Amino acid sequence: MCRIGAIKSSQVFHPSAALRLMLPQQKGHDNSGFAMTLQDLEGRFAEHKDKPLLSLACTQRGAKLVEDYMDSAGFTPLQEWIPRGSRKAGLDIQAMPYYIFRQYDYPDYLATAPAEEKEDLLMDTRLALRALLEPEDEGYVYSFWPDVLTLKEIGDPRDIATYFRLWDDTGDLLARNLVVQCRQNTNYDIVRYAAHPFFLQGYTLCANGENTFYTKNKEYQKSLHRGYIGFESDSQNFLYTLHYVLHELKWPLQYYKHVITPLSFSEMEERPDKEVLTTIRQSMGHLEINGPNTVIGLLPDGRMMTCCDSKKLRPVVLGGDAVTKAISSEVCGLNAILPDRDIASDIYPNEREIVLINNQLEVERWKQ
Repeated sequence: MCRIGAIKSSQVFHPSAALRLMLPQQKGHDNSGFAMTLQDLEGRFAEHKDKPLLSLACTQRGAKLVEDYMDSAGFTPLQEWIPRGSRKAGLDIQAMPYYIFRQYDYPDYLATAPAEEKEDLLMDTRLALRALLEPEDEGYVYSFWPDVLTLKEIGDPRDIATYFRLWDDTGDLLARNLVVQCRQNTNYDIVRYAAHPFFLQGYTLCANGENTFYTKNKEYQKSLHRGYIGFESDSQNFLYTLHYVLHELKWPLQYYKHVITPLSFSEMEERPDKEVLTTIRQSMGHLEINGPNTVIGLLPDGRMMTCCDSKKLRPVVLGGDAVTKAISSEVCGLNAILPDRDIASDIYPNEREIVLINNQLEVERWKQ
């Protein structure tokens, strides 16, 4: 069973907080990997927060392929962080030769373009880079978006943190929002793209559990959007549905829960909005999920949410103080990073709600 976590704070923090959140939950993961997505960055990437940041792991040839492509596409490099891995002997990590985190300026022709056009270009560029690197396994592109950095690696989370010096609270990587998981995808082939969190056009998501409607979701989602690709993990379905409901349909977040775990027809019959809910269930039936799972999502505007399957078969808890809120699969994770919080205020989301942390660090609970 996976373990997942997230931190949202009004003050910047270092990725070491993600390790401190997750490592007490070690029995819930198998030390096969570590992955995190940071949003609302400070430190090295504070200067150009409105410019897209490419997160890439690659070979030497892959780095050259990416550099040539980005140059031909009109992107101008602005700032980068290329971590120098620790050479400590005995580390359990399947390290790639290069890790590149590089901010770019947009091509000149996009100087006055609307946000939607820029968003599409960033997604299409990431997809093109993935297609360029994939045939000969030259690298992995995890995200290409303003103010977002994604790192994924195979191995023991402690050793991965040592390799990237994540234990050292330096100013290179600082953020206010973070989503993390300490496990590779062990239900299928272990590949870096399969590691949570998943990212698409500002939406970040990780999940704990299984989706037994994976095939139904996948076949339908492949027809919905060119960005819905890969499907290396059944949990990617959750991300694509979140993106589809909020970004494509432009529905409020509350309806995400009605799509993935709809009410029964008898329950809907008693609701004043029964016509809307019935239409959603009938038209979005191929996006319904099943099986034990918990979801944590980070939205483009910085809000953070969590919800569970319709039977609450996977654990999750939310807690915090006036400065920091966190979501964790187990309460021991919260205890590690927020030992002085009011434990009585912890929230254990139920099977019929979405719990949201807004940008004022207020917690909102929306009953389905």
